[in-house]
Amino acid sequence: MAVLALERRAFSGPGAKERAVRERLGMTPTRYYQLLNALLDDPRALAHDPVTVNRLRRIRDARRERR
Repeated sequence: MAVLALERRAFSGPGAKERAVRERLGMTPTRYYQLLNALLDDPRALAHDPVTVNRLRRIRDARRERR
């Protein structure tokens, strides 16, 4: 839930999100993005916050299509 809550926020400036990940969640940005990607495929995350999960899935799918 904390990962999805952080993902709902808007961040100002470069590095602000990565700093928040370290300070609030106590993990590296790399680990954060690994967990976030796994959450996008978890039905419990979709049930908890469908708007955020679906938005992030669309972004992920668009990036995959560009590759």
